[in-house]
Amino acid sequence: MRYKFEKFEFDSESLLLTNNNDRVAIRHSEAKVLALLLKHADSILNKEDILSNAWQEKVVSEQVVFQNISQLRNRFGNNSIKTFPKRGYQWQLLTKNVTNEIQYHSSSQHSQSLHNTPQQASSSIPAKRHHYWQLTTFTCLLFIIVAAIYTQNEFKQENTDAVINLAYIPITNMDRKGDGILENISLENAFSEQNKNFNLIELPDLNTEVFTNSIEIEYPKLSKKHPFILTGKFRTHKQENYLDFMLKGPASDWQGQLSGSSPKELFSKLQRHLTHEVIYELINKPVLPQFKLANLSIAHQKSPDDLIILLKLGSSYYKTNELEKAMAMTDKLINLAKSQNNPQHIGRALLFQSKILRQKKLHELSSKKLASAIIQFEKINDLEHLWQAWFNQSLLDHQRRDYPSIKANLLKSAQIAVNAQNKLGEIEVLITLVALANNYQNHSDKYLYLQQVENKMLASQLPNYHFAEISYHYATFAKALSEKEPHLKKALKLSALTSENWLAQSSRRQLVEQYLTQNRLVEAQNLIDSASSENYNNSYLRALMAQKKQQKNVMISLAQRTFEQAQLAGNRTLSLDAALLLSSHQVNYDFYSQFIKDKASTTWRNTNESKLAALLL
Repeated sequence: MRYKFEKFEFDSESLLLTNNNDRVAIRHSEAKVLALLLKHADSILNKEDILSNAWQEKVVSEQVVFQNISQLRNRFGNNSIKTFPKRGYQWQLLTKNVTNEIQYHSSSQHSQSLHNTPQQASSSIPAKRHHYWQLTTFTCLLFIIVAAIYTQNEFKQENTDAVINLAYIPITNMDRKGDGILENISLENAFSEQNKNFNLIELPDLNTEVFTNSIEIEYPKLSKKHPFILTGKFRTHKQENYLDFMLKGPASDWQGQLSGSSPKELFSKLQRHLTHEVIYELINKPVLPQFKLANLSIAHQKSPDDLIILLKLGSSYYKTNELEKAMAMTDKLINLAKSQNNPQHIGRALLFQSKILRQKKLHELSSKKLASAIIQFEKINDLEHLWQAWFNQSLLDHQRRDYPSIKANLLKSAQIAVNAQNKLGEIEVLITLVALANNYQNHSDKYLYLQQVENKMLASQLPNYHFAEISYHYATFAKALSEKEPHLKKALKLSALTSENWLAQSSRRQLVEQYLTQNRLVEAQNLIDSASSENYNNSYLRALMAQKKQQKNVMISLAQRTFEQAQLAGNRTLSLDAALLLSSHQVNYDFYSQFIKDKASTTWRNTNESKLAALLL
């Protein structure tokens, strides 16, 4: 069946979407949900209807329904799909059957459908055919592969004829200095002469340090012309060659580590690795966590010996809170790295396992894994990961409430970062020491090390947005709202060029909440209006303003949008904030209260203790 609405046309058989006859990339699951909504546009479909018909025998969380509905709204507009609390969803746009030119969706049908029950909606959907119930494991795998093909990314790197336009900043050679300046390595010379996969574009006016220290300013300047920018650091140890690289894209970056017995072997590995399609799919546009998992799973099946992809797969399981699967992937990584005699990735896998075990509150096991990781990093003089290992040790010390050990290990981590020539790493460690000193009410340390951080930023001539963190932490030291305000304002001012990073968002939220509490609505509205981006943070602030103005329907719509956007982005904290706001207004209370019970962390519960108590949660 072919449907037409606004400028779009959709074929529910082939799942092909076009806009003014131009094909539009759409994910497979998203297209299935769209087909279902269009087919039953005169009914309200509940979550169970959508799950059982769009995913059939595949076992998935009901969260995928919210995520796909949100994606469709992002594509066709907020008004394209209406949510009926505790009942389900219904398609809203005027739609025609292209074949028969029958307009089946009208305002009178909308009015009637408001009274439909979920059971009536379910009954209108044909029963599943038995052959769908007999899907084999191979067919399930094929489903995942098809889903990956329907990505919004245009890159198909497996096609050996495809050429990747890759800008690069010459690789910094950490071993070679001339006149105190580190030498750089040109990829034009480092890559093999049979380089048919890449169109390399050198950016000679930048170096790795300047780019990484100023990435939030430098990348936007270059991204329109050069969306993919590669850089990295090269070093040698005991005749082995090592490379830490980063490929920056519009949505995120891809980092990895490689080693080889010679520079030629090392850069040949880099060249092969960078042809993986999955890299460009994941860094070009934001993707759902489940879709990222599917892509990485396929990439791992295609390249089972690629240690970087296997580590990314484990990390992706960790971010979706599938800790047992994350542990299994890192066990597999350790065995594979041992077979390749690769202590670099053995250490990384052990470090990651320590993090998983710490989250599971298995602190003794976590400590043992961490000690083993440190041994591997010391073996190859991997200072970059060694400072991260000691940083993680301080977090274990924090679990034991042992401030002297926290301080000692963070200072050790900071010194190793200095030796690794990682200025931002050193600053990150010292900022953490400031925050923990404040947590343990060690006032002399928090002011001492915050001043050290500011001095190091000045000495390194870092961009202004880094200094916003100094003001932000002075705000955390203040107890009275009136004392916090000038520091938060300064943090926002310093973040003017990076107004959507976490620090600016947190500062803006604190100020808006303060202004709303004090009935300073004009100032609150001005701050909200200054954040023009459509993201979950700004949606949440608009919801708070609507609540203050007693615009309940507007508040509900914005809070639901916040919840869906935060779920898509994998932001559990803001998902919980939105769920709490909706629960407090008795909106779909059963669902959102259960979400809070299932997902709330101890820290979040402590922060919202009084609100939860009022709701008996």
